[in-house]
Amino acid sequence: MGRPFGIPVYVSPTWFIVAAFITFTYKDSVQISLPGLNEAASYAVAFAFAVLLYVSVLLHELAHCVVAKSYGLPVRRITLYLLGGVSEIEREPDSPGKEFLVAFAGPLLSLALAAAGFLLDVFVIPDDGILGVLTWQLWVANLIVGVFNLLPGLPLDGGRMLRAGVWKATRSPGSGTVAAAWVGRGLAVAMVVVPFALSLSSGQAPSTSFVLWSVLLAVFIWYGATQALRSARVRARIPQVNARSLARRAIPVTADVPLAEALRRAAQAQAGAMVVVDHDGRPIAIVNEAAVEATPEQRRPWVTVGSLARTLEPSLVLAADLSGDSLIDAMRDTPAGEYLLVERGGEVYGVLSTADVNKVFSGV
Repeated sequence: MGRPFGIPVYVSPTWFIVAAFITFTYKDSVQISLPGLNEAASYAVAFAFAVLLYVSVLLHELAHCVVAKSYGLPVRRITLYLLGGVSEIEREPDSPGKEFLVAFAGPLLSLALAAAGFLLDVFVIPDDGILGVLTWQLWVANLIVGVFNLLPGLPLDGGRMLRAGVWKATRSPGSGTVAAAWVGRGLAVAMVVVPFALSLSSGQAPSTSFVLWSVLLAVFIWYGATQALRSARVRARIPQVNARSLARRAIPVTADVPLAEALRRAAQAQAGAMVVVDHDGRPIAIVNEAAVEATPEQRRPWVTVGSLARTLEPSLVLAADLSGDSLIDAMRDTPAGEYLLVERGGEVYGVLSTADVNKVFSGV
């Protein structure tokens, strides 16, 4: 939909579902507030509110992204969808203070929009017109969005702020994530249990739309908190990822060697990988393990290793001493099945298989 501040903005098809829902449910309120409007005009005002609400959500997400970019964090995109918006920031802040400010920027902007709308509603815009009705509804909606996002549980902004606080206190971002995620799960349960308990105590059954939104938001928060817990478990294993310790011994072969012969040589040398070299012995490609496994055994004497290899681009050659986040970032920049590991002097150390790295995270 555009690139404000250089950040691509996308709208998910699910937005049209919530836009239709808001239009149909808010139309009756518009007719009550503006009895002179006909039905078509009431639908138009209700739809305008749906659009303006998501413009506010976009501004909320842009606030996160602008602060993140000011700290040098790359932002992939913003997506508006059924339950609001999501900012895809590719790296986490490197300090709890930056984490707190990136998270707080969104609710702060929503509350600022609410305050500005309130002042316009009270002192500038008449209450008896379309603009007055929209202004009142928008500042109330932004107030709700701002306060809701300050609730202290992941995946909400308040959860990220809580994470930053625990991170600061414990000096462990993982501990902050776990704490904020469990609080998020508690919020998800409370969002369903508390409203139903209040309805039962008052003797009134909750409305269908109220139940729908409560359950939908609770599922969203529970799922986001669960994903955060999984992410914390994965990140806890990142320090275990070491290129040198995970490297496979590799044998050099020329491109014209039959696959069957290359595999025989690899087995004899107890090597787990094969590197294609030119006639001067310089590595030019890596034989793809998945392609080897997909080749039927009866065809292996007739297939050359060169036809199953990926040319060695500079990004596929990694330093053998990489580990942790540095190694993961290098692999993320150029996804591949195998990478050539070299020493600082340029000597080949071995081959790093992505499958072996994945085993570290899966616990296999």
